[in-house]
Amino acid sequence: MAILEFQNITKKRGNSTLLAPIHMQIHPGQCCVIQCNSELGNLIIQLIIGQTSASEGSIYFKGKLVDGKTIASMIPQIGIGFLKDGLYERLTVKQYLQFFQQLYGVKSSFDWVIEQLGLIDKRNVRISELTYSEQRRLQIARILVHDPVLVVLEEPEQNVDLESCILIRSAIAKLKEAGKAILITTAFLENAISITNDVYRLNEHGFKKLEITSISGEMPGDQDNDVSESEEQLTEAVESFHPMRMEKIPAKVEDKIILFDPTEIDFIESSEGVSTLHVGEGLFPCAFTLNDLEEKLKLFGFFRCHRSYIVNLQKVREVITWTRNSYSLILDNKDKTSIPLSKGKFDEMKRILGF
Repeated sequence: MAILEFQNITKKRGNSTLLAPIHMQIHPGQCCVIQCNSELGNLIIQLIIGQTSASEGSIYFKGKLVDGKTIASMIPQIGIGFLKDGLYERLTVKQYLQFFQQLYGVKSSFDWVIEQLGLIDKRNVRISELTYSEQRRLQIARILVHDPVLVVLEEPEQNVDLESCILIRSAIAKLKEAGKAILITTAFLENAISITNDVYRLNEHGFKKLEITSISGEMPGDQDNDVSESEEQLTEAVESFHPMRMEKIPAKVEDKIILFDPTEIDFIESSEGVSTLHVGEGLFPCAFTLNDLEEKLKLFGFFRCHRSYIVNLQKVREVITWTRNSYSLILDNKDKTSIPLSKGKFDEMKRILGF
């Protein structure tokens, strides 16, 4: 039985749809990450704990409908960690966790929690004296004190140091081993992919699960020791996915391959022989050359606008003329990214777009 289930959850505000239909299940021992902007991530967590209600659809916790009548009995079994959770800075780490032990009526020791999150030597230190990263780890420790069956985290790795990332991911692995269900929201796709293979994207295109697979025989970090072997494995894996027709574009993140729909890609840049996919705010290396990608993506509305760039024409908002021989394409994204347009490609693009 799923610990948490979304059945076609939508959220509207006036005539605007904030959440496209979400349908997913999280089972014991499973970690799922939803990659979306921070506003939507926070909204999803509010829906789970009943701070707001869905416009359509239902949420189930351990098979029971989450509503105003049942949420109070469910909350003690859920550990929620918002990004901006407050801390009682005058308390020590020990006093802070003891407070929440008493709140939940827990009598067992919490040493395992602070040890897991690297805070064992900070137990008698005031929270105000902790670094930001240590405070974030303490917030996670706090939600684990009462041994919840469902753990929900908002941006657990945002702005924390490398040590904290390692400790947080280790804690997530331990929670999975203990049979806990984990839901994480983050705006950073690369972080999501690094944490788990169960990654969902929520954006203007809807809600969908990404296709991710691990590279066989390679452990995380091996790519630094043998780059050429890693790239060879990636190429072999890529070729095995779609031998007849390539409808997905593969990219490598640590020890995993992620397959992107062409419509998700904003543009592709080539530098020193390496093709990089620009997807939202993320950058992902691809094993294919720019020439290969140009051929594969023509049917999906991509255009070789420069010897080092391929652009998704659906993402272009403006064509800027700087001089008689200098042009740029402005993309329809948050940063209004500027892509160079070669003089020799300008007339060809005009013919394609019909202007």
